[in-house]
Amino acid sequence: MSDSSTPHILDLPSFDDPVKLLIVVAPYFKDIADDLLAGAKATLDQVGAGYDVIEMPSVAELPTAISIAERMSNFDGYVALGCLVRGETSLFDTASHDSSHALQMMGLSGLCIGNGVLAVDEKSQAKARATIKGANKGGQAAAAALHLVALSRKWSRPSKGVGFNTGAIRLAGKDTGPNIA
Repeated sequence: MSDSSTPHILDLPSFDDPVKLLIVVAPYFKDIADDLLAGAKATLDQVGAGYDVIEMPSVAELPTAISIAERMSNFDGYVALGCLVRGETSLFDTASHDSSHALQMMGLSGLCIGNGVLAVDEKSQAKARATIKGANKGGQAAAAALHLVALSRKWSRPSKGVGFNTGAIRLAGKDTGPNIA
């Protein structure tokens, strides 16, 4: 019988073609963000993945930054990093829910996103989850993004020629001339 308190960590995937990820980090708690970022970079370096890093003011902007990057660049996947510590107002609940929900919805629409945003009651809890020597959540988020990229590549296939064609739309008549829109 296995020890249920020990997590099973999947081996990192390997890639035949280069992989490039965007790490989007909110350094509000800079010491935590730096540790999460170091963990993410170390994991990506293990598989030889390329990456860029950008910073956003808070976790609320992480999903928007990823959405902009998806529309305007050519990243294979994304890693969202940041930390929220519960305070005396409802901002914690709103920010943690909204950013997590937005990242989840983008993932469900096909983006390969590893979510490394910590939502904790005390900063010491975040420190424990961001430590380089421990189970660094930044590294785990990067690993999740890599696994999703590997899965999307495994299941990608050439077009079957069925469905919407972005070429000319034939309105009626011949294939040439004024009947093509």
